[in-house]
Amino acid sequence: MANSKYTWDTRPNLPERLPEARRPVGLSLTSLIMLRWIAVAGQMATVLVIHFAFGFDLAVFPCLIAIGALAASNLALMASKRRRLTELRAASLLAFDLLQLASLIGLTGGLQNPFALLLLAPVTVSATILSRRATLALTSLAVMAATFVTFFHLPLPWRGDEGLQLPLVYMLGIWTALTMSIVFMATYVWTASEESRRLSDALSESAAALARERELSALGALAAAAAHELGSPLATIAVVSKELMSEVDKDSPLYEDVELLKSQSDRCREILVGLSHQPDATGDPFETLPLSNLVELAVDEHVPDHVELDILIDESCEGPEPMVRRTPEFLHGLGNFASNAGQYAKKQVWIRIYWTPRDVWISVHDDGPGFSHSVLQMLGEPYMSTRAGQDGHMGLGVFIATTLLERIGGHSAFRNRRGAEALVHWDRDDLEAPAETLL
Repeated sequence: MANSKYTWDTRPNLPERLPEARRPVGLSLTSLIMLRWIAVAGQMATVLVIHFAFGFDLAVFPCLIAIGALAASNLALMASKRRRLTELRAASLLAFDLLQLASLIGLTGGLQNPFALLLLAPVTVSATILSRRATLALTSLAVMAATFVTFFHLPLPWRGDEGLQLPLVYMLGIWTALTMSIVFMATYVWTASEESRRLSDALSESAAALARERELSALGALAAAAAHELGSPLATIAVVSKELMSEVDKDSPLYEDVELLKSQSDRCREILVGLSHQPDATGDPFETLPLSNLVELAVDEHVPDHVELDILIDESCEGPEPMVRRTPEFLHGLGNFASNAGQYAKKQVWIRIYWTPRDVWISVHDDGPGFSHSVLQMLGEPYMSTRAGQDGHMGLGVFIATTLLERIGGHSAFRNRRGAEALVHWDRDDLEAPAETLL
């Protein structure tokens, strides 16, 4: 541990806290069946009301056949034993719904029918729950269906012999607006849903990493407790075996057994002493540590042997050193930053610590090539890494670190400063352990 003068005036602005992640919406077969029954009821009511209540002349029987096809397919789904939808099955059902809706629109005026906008519905559902490939296929199908009913359709239902025939230019305008809306909605909704799914998966990885860290801490605490509880009986065994050795003659056949008993009890005591000093043991004496000691514990063994690690305390620190509660979030989050720095460093990694009565800063700095401009702009987002997909890297290390540190009040920022540097800032009141825990 060393002191070093370090300039903190050029620290960058910190990003806002990450928003709460919302889990992506899935669609079960039961939900899809319910939505399709709503569609059947809506289509049936619309056709009957327009024909009988408003007196518009339309091809009622072909329309009822199209609606009946949707109802029949829904009954077949209800009889299915598989209650979850695979992507292929969901895409097939949405394609069927799209074609059924297009046929109904073709029977009632084509794109002149105001309900032609409903062609957006299956594509939007696909963009929400299906892959890019499936959504692209359904989008193409919707555009082709819209193109077909533009030129091949029955007349728009109207009273008497008046009729309504829109100009071709206007029809092409409607087609352009509808197809652009289909493409835009599919792209926009799929992108938003995919970001939500990726963020949800990344947060699940963060939760899993935190759970693993807590399990290790709990295991260390259990080892320390076992060492403490077994210390007394083993000490008794050692005393008794020593007395037996002094009383049993060396030529006695029992002497070797007594000697073995004593050597094994001594070995057990050595093992328990080692367990009681494991770094993951979280007994009360080490639950709260000085910040510098906790930082040293967090980054220990995260930097490769060929890279020199220096932990430095800034000379301009103000006030007493913070006493910080040992948490899995702190250990795993700062450890991830140190590990990332160690993998890119040429020869050295510096951990710099600075505190005032109000703030605490920790800098993880390496002498490597630094962050590329494209990565720096989005660093901290899930699945963002120059090594994502290589050798098992998922691009989640920095995201997990920032997420875990944020849980204990830390804000992370990144910059290039003769190498890559990760900065973590806390309000001291959020990081420092309450006074009563230090008693």
